[in-house]
Amino acid sequence: MNRRNFLGTSLGLSALSVLGLNACAAKAKNVGLQLYTLRDDIQKQGIETILEQVAKLGYKEVENFGYGGGKFFGKTPAEYLKILKDNGLSAPSGHTLTARSTQMGPMDGLTKNWQQVVDDAKAVGQEYLIIAYLAPDERKSDDYKQLIDLLGKGQETAKKAGLTLGYHNHDFEFNERVDGQMPYELILKNTTVQMEMDLYWISKTGQKPTDYFAKYPGRFPLWHVKDMAKTPEQEFAEVGTGSIDFAAIFAKAGEAGMKHYFVEQDVCKRPPLESIKISIDNIQKANWG
Repeated sequence: MNRRNFLGTSLGLSALSVLGLNACAAKAKNVGLQLYTLRDDIQKQGIETILEQVAKLGYKEVENFGYGGGKFFGKTPAEYLKILKDNGLSAPSGHTLTARSTQMGPMDGLTKNWQQVVDDAKAVGQEYLIIAYLAPDERKSDDYKQLIDLLGKGQETAKKAGLTLGYHNHDFEFNERVDGQMPYELILKNTTVQMEMDLYWISKTGQKPTDYFAKYPGRFPLWHVKDMAKTPEQEFAEVGTGSIDFAAIFAKAGEAGMKHYFVEQDVCKRPPLESIKISIDNIQKANWG
């Protein structure tokens, strides 16, 4: 082989190598994790150890929970942000509560220290603040009607800081009624907050996520990706091992306006770190996500 042919062959192989590397890089998905899945491990091992393990599994983003008293997992915003960055992670979203419930004890949220909640979320790089859950004692008809007003006021404070307020569903928002209307529809129709669609909970009610994407396009920038076991109990399952058709749902991601999605498994039958490994491995191998 002469020099010209050798160089040409070498350049061709180099180009193929680069293309191969790019193809491999393209397969890596920007998968997030709702840290509530690892709540017990965080308490036992500390947030530093857990975030290191989460990053090693391939997760790129996390969603916060449990903020209170100016701290995330016992860390100041600056301390927590450093831990995230040290592990190559970001936290584009975080959960909070309304702080109206008397059943859940004192906490910060939409009706208590809201400005500090917003400011600290901004300090750790969050783009979204999500109302995670309504306790049973704040689900009366009047409670839902008051929630509409609270979300509007809270949204204005969040907007001033460059954050987006959102709402995360469970199943009760579809099973209950307020003047004959599902609370979920009430929130969608009477506010402009964004919605974090929990794919497990909505599927468990018999509703279809894609129907809501079509009816309210662009309102669902965040998703919780969790699977439903193929059992009579329909318990939580590792992503890709259950009955939810994620391929069909992700095919409508553009219509939904999805920006970030987070693996979550409320209850695990095996160690949670094993469960989230199964989930991300299945997502990385899937033709969706």
